[in-house]
Amino acid sequence: MKAVQIIKPGQLKIIDMEKPQIDDKNNVLIKMTAAGICGSDVGIYSGTNAAATYPRIIGHEMVGHVEKTASNVTALKPGDRVIINQVTSCGHCYPCRIGRGNVCDDLKVRGVHIDGGYREYIAVPESDCYVLPDSLSDNDAVMIEPTTIAIQSCTRAGLGTDDMLLIYGSGALGSTILKIARLICSNILVADVVDEKLKDAMKNGANHTINVSRENLTEKVREYTNGHGSTVSIDAACTKDSLMNLLNATGNAGRVITMGFSTSAAEVNQFLITSKELDVRGSRLQNRMFGKAIELIKAGKLDLSNSVSHTFPLDKAQEAFDFATSHDPSIRKIVLTF
Repeated sequence: MKAVQIIKPGQLKIIDMEKPQIDDKNNVLIKMTAAGICGSDVGIYSGTNAAATYPRIIGHEMVGHVEKTASNVTALKPGDRVIINQVTSCGHCYPCRIGRGNVCDDLKVRGVHIDGGYREYIAVPESDCYVLPDSLSDNDAVMIEPTTIAIQSCTRAGLGTDDMLLIYGSGALGSTILKIARLICSNILVADVVDEKLKDAMKNGANHTINVSRENLTEKVREYTNGHGSTVSIDAACTKDSLMNLLNATGNAGRVITMGFSTSAAEVNQFLITSKELDVRGSRLQNRMFGKAIELIKAGKLDLSNSVSHTFPLDKAQEAFDFATSHDPSIRKIVLTF
């Protein structure tokens, strides 16, 4: 079967590999139909993702059809359309014991630490498969995985109905967080440097937008929050100065959520954290949030249709990644099809 492997940063290759076999653990064989290209996939390709190991078959936004099941599978059958959980955990370390397997001491993420979904077939445990609603196409269904990341960030923030939320960055991540946040709270500010993205944010539920290329973030946030500052700030830009900007813009007793993976040094002012008694929390991956995302879709609260802007067949993966790194403004979501 064919697969896309990153040999080392900057080197992508279409390889032939043996089709996986199911066993008692990896007891479901999935024929892949669609896999999204995420910013972290581009980071692995470019060599800026500190978590990745090489060589690696990447891809963690994985959708396919069940082709075969082992005798111990009870809830799935051939033909079922599923999305696959990218997180694997040991189940017995401290994070796992307290219900936080997404930061397992022996965490292995498909497409990052172990081989992922840019291949024609993958064998996984039944427990990592979630049946897709009929209303969603395979291509659009890849957006369920980014949605789980957004749900995780809002959960880590303890986002509530009375919060005044600042989403810093309105790209693919920020706009997905906005879709989830607007279901929870009604006072949302979105900051970015691109006017078109900010216009889209207003259409999608933001109350106010801030163009940080020409407006002072902290001043505008205070203006829109009656002088207090945001009560929750989520960093969906993950730039060198974004954390410091959010520490300034967040009001007393607020929560600041970081999601970036850069290992570069970033300036942090301890006085801002201590004097405001801020909670600075990381949010990584997702912790069994696929079911929640799918329930929102079934309930009609979340619409992921028409999310994909570009598709490429698997054998055009190099072309797809070249396009993904071009930063073409037309890009919303790129999907590899099988």
